[in-house]
Amino acid sequence: MSQAWRRLAHKTSALGLVSTLVLFVGSVLALSSPAQAAADKTMEVTYTCATGGVFTATDVKVTIAAPETVEPGKTADVKWTLPSFTATSLAANTQVTIQGDLTIGGGGTPTALQKIHTGTVTTAGTTYTPSPPTMSATVTAPSSGGPITISPGTVSTTKGLKLTATPSGGQASVTECMYKSAAPTSLSITVQTGGGSGGGDDIVTYDCRLPSQTGTDYPANVQIKVGMTTPTNATANADASITWTGAIQNTGEPLTVPTGFPSSSKIFVTIKASGAGAPTSATGENALSSVMVGDDITTLPSVIIKVKPTTTGTVSLTAGDLVFGTASSGTGAAITCKAPTTNLKAYTFTVGSSTSSPTTSSTPTNTTSTPKPTKTSTATVTVTPSSKKSKTPKAGADTGGGGEAGPDGRMFILTGTALVGAAAVGGLVMRRRNATRG
Repeated sequence: MSQAWRRLAHKTSALGLVSTLVLFVGSVLALSSPAQAAADKTMEVTYTCATGGVFTATDVKVTIAAPETVEPGKTADVKWTLPSFTATSLAANTQVTIQGDLTIGGGGTPTALQKIHTGTVTTAGTTYTPSPPTMSATVTAPSSGGPITISPGTVSTTKGLKLTATPSGGQASVTECMYKSAAPTSLSITVQTGGGSGGGDDIVTYDCRLPSQTGTDYPANVQIKVGMTTPTNATANADASITWTGAIQNTGEPLTVPTGFPSSSKIFVTIKASGAGAPTSATGENALSSVMVGDDITTLPSVIIKVKPTTTGTVSLTAGDLVFGTASSGTGAAITCKAPTTNLKAYTFTVGSSTSSPTTSSTPTNTTSTPKPTKTSTATVTVTPSSKKSKTPKAGADTGGGGEAGPDGRMFILTGTALVGAAAVGGLVMRRRNATRG
C-alpha cells in the first residue's frame, strides 16, 4: 500500500510542472478571449511638398484608414487624417483646400477615389490645422470577388496631394506634394457576406450647434463611433428594443459644454428605420453624468430605443440626430447634433410572425374575491458613466461577449488550478513518507 502511495505522489508531483504551464496558458487566453471588433486598417503616407507656394517645402504625413471588411455591393468609408501644415504666412479669411487622391483596385469603384477638404483661416499665422482633421470618401465593393486594394493616388502625373490657399480678394497659391513613401504600401479590404458597411465601425460626423450661435466652440463637427445592438427574436406588432452606444472620437472637434447648459441634462437619441411597417424614426433617452461649463463631454451613456414593426420582414436602422438638454426639441434642446443623410451603416434585424395563442385549462378555478387588474410599468434604467474625463482613441476596439465566444482560457485556469492542488497533495505525501523512512 505504501508503494502505491509513493507512485501516486510521484505522478501528481510530475503533473505539477505541466499544470503550471496550463495555468499560465489559460491566463493568457482568458485575457485575450473577449470578442473584439476589428479596428480599421491604416496606412501612413509621406509626401514631400514643393517650393513656390504659400506652404513650405517639407515632408508631411497623412494617415489613410479603411475597414477590414465590406459586404458585396455595399460601400466602405476610406478616411484621410490630415496633419497641420506649415506656411510662410496666411492672412485671415484665407480659404484653404486640400485635395487627395487614391487608386482603387480589385473591382472597387470608383477606380480613382478623390476627396477635397475646404476650410478657412480664422486667424493670421504660419500654420494651418484642418478642422475637422479628417476627410472621407466611399468606395463601392464589387458584387463578387475582391479584395479591394487601396494605394496612394496621383493628383497629377507624379503628385499625390495638392494644397491651395486663396486669400480673400487675392490670387490662389498652389502647392503640390509628391508621393514619397507609404507603410504599408497599400491597404486591402476583404469583400465578404457579413462584413462591415458604411465604414465598418461607422464613425459618424455630427454637425453640432447651439440654439443661438454664440461663442467660439460651435458649430462643431463631432465624430462619434455609433453602434446598435438589434434583437434576435422580434415579432410583428411588438416592441423591439435596440441598444444604441456612442463613443466620442478625438479625431473631430470636441463636444464642449456651453454656458447655460442645464445641470440635469439628458441625451436624446433618434434612429431612422425602414421596412416591416416600422415607424420612420424612434427616439430614446438617458441621463448624462454631471458636467461643468467649459469642459468637454467625453463619454456617452447607452440608450434603449424601441421600434414597433407591424408586419414581418426586415427592418433597417441608421443613425439619426442627437440632442443634449432637458428635452428633445424646443427650449429644452441645449445642443443639437445633426447626422448626415448619406454613407451611413445600416443595422438590420428580422421580424417574424407572432406565434402566441390563448392558453386554455380544463380545470375550473373558483375565486371569491374580485381579481385585481395587472399593472404593467416600464422602467428606464439609467447608466451613469464615470465623471472622470477620458479621451477615446480613434477606432477604439469594442470589447465584450467573452462568454459567448466559445471555450476560452477559463477552462484552462480551472483545470490548471485543480492539477496544482493535486501536485501539492502529492508533495506532502512524499515528504511524510520520506520522514517516516528516515
